[in-house]
Amino acid sequence: MPFARTAPLREELERALPERPFGVRFWDDTEVPGTSGDGPVFMLRSPAAVAHCLLAPGQLGLSRAYTTGVLHVDDLDGVIRLLGTWQPPPLGRRRRARLALAAVRACGISRPPRRPAAELRLRGERHSVSRDARAVRHHYDVSNEFFALFLDRSMTYSCGIFSRGATTLEEAQETKLEMVCTKLGLKEGDRVLDVGCGWGSFAIHAAERHGAEVVGITVSEPQAVLARERAAEAGLSARVDIRVADYRELRGERFDAIASIGMVEHVGEERIDLYARQLADLLRPGGRLLNHGIATLSHSPAGPFSDRFVFPDAQPLQLWRVLKELERAGFRADHIEGFPGDYSETLRHWARRLDERLEEATRLAGPERVRVWRLYLRAARHGFDTGFTSIYQVNCQLPEGH
Repeated sequence: MPFARTAPLREELERALPERPFGVRFWDDTEVPGTSGDGPVFMLRSPAAVAHCLLAPGQLGLSRAYTTGVLHVDDLDGVIRLLGTWQPPPLGRRRRARLALAAVRACGISRPPRRPAAELRLRGERHSVSRDARAVRHHYDVSNEFFALFLDRSMTYSCGIFSRGATTLEEAQETKLEMVCTKLGLKEGDRVLDVGCGWGSFAIHAAERHGAEVVGITVSEPQAVLARERAAEAGLSARVDIRVADYRELRGERFDAIASIGMVEHVGEERIDLYARQLADLLRPGGRLLNHGIATLSHSPAGPFSDRFVFPDAQPLQLWRVLKELERAGFRADHIEGFPGDYSETLRHWARRLDERLEEATRLAGPERVRVWRLYLRAARHGFDTGFTSIYQVNCQLPEGH
């Protein structure tokens, strides 16, 4: 870039951050080395990396630079650990101004960089039916083939259960699906609703192993198409009905059991009461609900990386908040079980499987989406390992007479 000079920025970084558990390498092969000797290295491949951080200081600018590829890191896990533990020293107004001026000089004369194509900024009422559908499509409609690269054979996109003896991802997901059926007490002929059915793994399992009649709902058309194909291949089309629908759109039906697996995280604070009441209205008195979902253990909201690039509008709530609305809707919680270690192990398997198929993943989803997923899978695992998030199965009954 014309007139781009990194020397002033390097000098200001060294003054502002005298102790640096990381290094910074610039596009002109100069660097600001780390002071601890073993930290990750941020590689700025062009002045656009600095420009992104100037235009959107903090996590959003870093996310844009990383997603577009102008910022590269040599150790994603190391960066995630660093961001979770390192506290930069306080900077006065004058020091911040000098850093900003040096960053501008490093950018030279250039147009502002474009936002990544993988970034989504939603419009409209938060957690409306239309906005939720757009958010879900952003995450899931990458391609079915992309998800198949790192999920197990059943295409289960939720926490597997390793703590019951499973050693492979396939065994862990089989254990989880059977656990949900057991907790719901499914039997031949039960009519079951699968909320957020994904690619049909639970619906197929419940119909094939327990003789259930399952209605699965998803707002992703590509998911529904593949789920129907998989049910047909298993000879279960008569028992598995996959629909493209939002949970709020179901009317006038009753079910003996409801499984909601990995769905409640997308409901939001604004709709959690409606979610609980709607599920209660859909369940016959005496029926059971298994609500399986991520819960936050922190008061800190999700950052812009997750909200713009991964799960727009996703909002894991604290467990007590979900329980409160389920109980207000008439449910009686009989059993609550947490599986944070199991989800951490699931994410480890997903990240490894994706890394082993990066070339094919890039062909299917493009380099931006692949960078997003590689970081997201590791950051999510870190959240479970550090106690930022957990995952719970809440097994409820709707009492007779409700």
